[in-house]
Amino acid sequence: MLSIGIVGLPNVGKSTLFNALTRSKQADAANYPFCTIDPNVGVVEVPDERLQKLAEVSESKKIVPTAIEFVDIAGLVKGASEGQGLGNKFLSHIREVDAIVQVVRAFSDTNVIHVNNKVDPADDADVINLELILADLQSVNKRLESVKKSAKGVAAKDAAKQIELLERVRTQLESSLPARLLEYSEDESVWIKELCLLTMKPMLFVVNVDESPESEIKNLKLDSAIPQIEISAKLEAELAELSPEEAKEYLKELGLNETGLDKLIVAGYKLLNLVTFLTSGEPETRAWTVKAGAKAPEAAGVIHTDFIKGFVKADVCSWHDFIEFGGWSGIKNSGKLRLEGKDYTVKDGDVIYFHIAT
Repeated sequence: MLSIGIVGLPNVGKSTLFNALTRSKQADAANYPFCTIDPNVGVVEVPDERLQKLAEVSESKKIVPTAIEFVDIAGLVKGASEGQGLGNKFLSHIREVDAIVQVVRAFSDTNVIHVNNKVDPADDADVINLELILADLQSVNKRLESVKKSAKGVAAKDAAKQIELLERVRTQLESSLPARLLEYSEDESVWIKELCLLTMKPMLFVVNVDESPESEIKNLKLDSAIPQIEISAKLEAELAELSPEEAKEYLKELGLNETGLDKLIVAGYKLLNLVTFLTSGEPETRAWTVKAGAKAPEAAGVIHTDFIKGFVKADVCSWHDFIEFGGWSGIKNSGKLRLEGKDYTVKDGDVIYFHIAT
């Protein structure tokens, strides 16, 4: 399961957001309930309205959504890359996640002290981004020194290419820019992955705003290259204490169509560059996750690893057509069902039945 780390300076509402996220999802669908792995890790289902519609057509006995793991990472402070605060422990926790949600403070509650004594979302982001860059710079310099020492004999050609790459990345970081903005060749992508750089991870900004929906801070754009959503962690905490019916009514009163947490879950899913394909029948209707660009055998392997080698073909249709024509029995006579082979690239919303050789 892919994981997203929630990071931020102390007192920006990061843990409030995480607690609301976990509490609000705890009583959701019994087939994939929220489960606590340890105090700061939670597995949360991805909202998907397609599942209920497919299940009704297939008369499924159960529905199983896909899920994301969220990790509440302790607050970062300026100087973390040099050991301040939790220092290396904080940075190691970020290395373990697949993507980063960075919470910055825009709410104005004077009872909550800001670590830098001012409410400035852009400044919050600058502090965190700089610490990630400085930590990566240490990693790059360390690897550069190591590669230069070992650049001898047969491996010298590869070493020269790695040195060129590392120096390019170092220049990028020294310009206060993340490594993810550079372009890499296939070989370079392998080498850069081994470094586990923090600024290579996909990132999403969550601006923690006041409860008022018309807050002017919503016009703030922190970075054009990084997706951003606005959430009131305080409002989400209040919603988490209500029943689903009460929460829905409260949202309606506020003129909102969805909770901020649902926005966060869906945005996090997109951040990881994932697509959802679906399986549907009488036993269950289920959502499955693959990386965008995955081929049909790889998708089959998500269901069971043996299915990769045993893959023969796949029946595929869009979820809209599956519903319109009444499930598998109707879609087969509609002309909308496609027979796909090993080279088929799975698309979001595909309903698939895999044929596997036994």
